[in-house]
Amino acid sequence: MHQPARWGLGVAGAGIAVILALEVTSLDELNPIRRTISEHGLGPDGWIFGLAVGLLATGSAAIGVSLARQRLAGVFGTIALMGWSVGLFMTAWFEKHDWSVGPSLSGSIHRVGSFIAFLSLPLAAMIIARPWRHRERSRATLVAFGLGICSVLWVAGIAAVMFIGARNGLPWWRVMPLGLVERGMAVTEVAALIALGVWAAAKRLDTTEQTGRLVDAGAGGLAERSGGPLT
Repeated sequence: MHQPARWGLGVAGAGIAVILALEVTSLDELNPIRRTISEHGLGPDGWIFGLAVGLLATGSAAIGVSLARQRLAGVFGTIALMGWSVGLFMTAWFEKHDWSVGPSLSGSIHRVGSFIAFLSLPLAAMIIARPWRHRERSRATLVAFGLGICSVLWVAGIAAVMFIGARNGLPWWRVMPLGLVERGMAVTEVAALIALGVWAAAKRLDTTEQTGRLVDAGAGGLAERSGGPLT
């Protein structure tokens, strides 16, 4: 298994596990249908959420490095995947708006980072895993590509609902169950990331196995020509 991909999957998985734990333990306090995931970042224990998102961003970057080193991502795919990581780091470092106090610079930067992340990952998944770019298709690439398309549909649906709400004079955060929609999109995009990570690791394993078979075949041929087995 390619080392950066293994590290990336492990670190990203740790971040995801912490976020899921926060979701479960705060069900009595936070409405997952209306309240966004970033609500976990507010308050004295917000650093836990920031750490979890930072872990996810770091793991994503490691997966991107693995794909780039194996020449599987291409320039644009690498840039898009790193855009996802940068956006996550921004959301981890800067808290979202605390509307009980009012808007803030930190909240504005947090929102920009969220937009960058949620827009970059679908592009990365579709660019990197598009089937016609690779001679050999794998289940991981097909899953990543399909999830990338689903993520684009999430983004397009949100944009359409926001446009309809704006035309009717409704605030964009009230025209949809924002928390539920955000969680659905986040699950889809994180699943696409994991599929890319699995592919990066499996591709390395395939390459190693092919090299081993070539070495064995060469050794067998040499043994036949020499009239006996090699010792």
